Amino acid sequence: MGRRDREYGMTHQGTAAVWTAASVALVTFFGSPAAAQETVHLISYEALPSVQVEIDLTEATYADRAQVTAEAAAEVMPKVLDLLEIDPAAAETMVTPGGYLLNTNASLQTQAEVDAETADRFAAAAGYVFRQWSVLVSDFGAEDGGTGYGVVSFEDGTLDAGMAHAFFEHAASIADGLGGGYTAFGSDMYFLNVRGEEGPYSGLEDPDFLAMLGEAAATFEPADPDLTETGEVEARFVGNDWESHPDGAEYLALLGAAGSETVTALDTIRDEWTARIEEIADENGWR
Repeated sequence: MGRRDREYGMTHQGTAAVWTAASVALVTFFGSPAAAQETVHLISYEALPSVQVEIDLTEATYADRAQVTAEAAAEVMPKVLDLLEIDPAAAETMVTPGGYLLNTNASLQTQAEVDAETADRFAAAAGYVFRQWSVLVSDFGAEDGGTGYGVVSFEDGTLDAGMAHAFFEHAASIADGLGGGYTAFGSDMYFLNVRGEEGPYSGLEDPDFLAMLGEAAATFEPADPDLTETGEVEARFVGNDWESHPDGAEYLALLGAAGSETVTALDTIRDEWTARIEEIADENGWR
């Protein structure tokens, strides 16, 4: 597994336009009778580079990052879907605020009606193309998910990246374990108590994790959010340790050997994106 999931949990750096009405409908979709007949996975990852390009994003605003991430959603991900033979009608990619270790960034979320094996292959492909340390795959419809989660809901129209980050910091002040990661959809912030082999990365068992999240919601003065939903989700990481496997071998284990047709095509997609990032970095002075 990649460095990030060893440190805590959710990989969310990272507008297709910024998801508005569609993102608000996310929970409704997962809970709908139609969705119950399909396996719906949420794949969470980032487009901005982790290891392939040396750039300095210190001065890059959230809007800057969201614009680059939206370009990746529109230009890169359709190629990956086509390569993996995933029906584009069965997958939708959105750009949302996401948090990781008290940093908020634009993240990519792909909601796909695919089986678990295909979801993992897609995660590996995204991680390989964008050279991410790990990609989170979640199934909110699993009967025995094993990973606790909570949803903090804000008044419609009030949850932007700034508000999400302010709540993220506030939650971490209530309990350090709440500062690992989140994903925002519309007016909702999702916090998953992701687990590793030795237990939750947060250091909190689910009841404590959710109790502290509820306390954070009740004491957040800039707004008046509520803990509106709790439950279990099936969540797992697909990742690669780039220090130990600079060739992406852990991703390739799911995609095929280096030089295979699939990996060769992914190399082309990755090279094109790397060149684009280099160009964007020069345009914006991110050096």
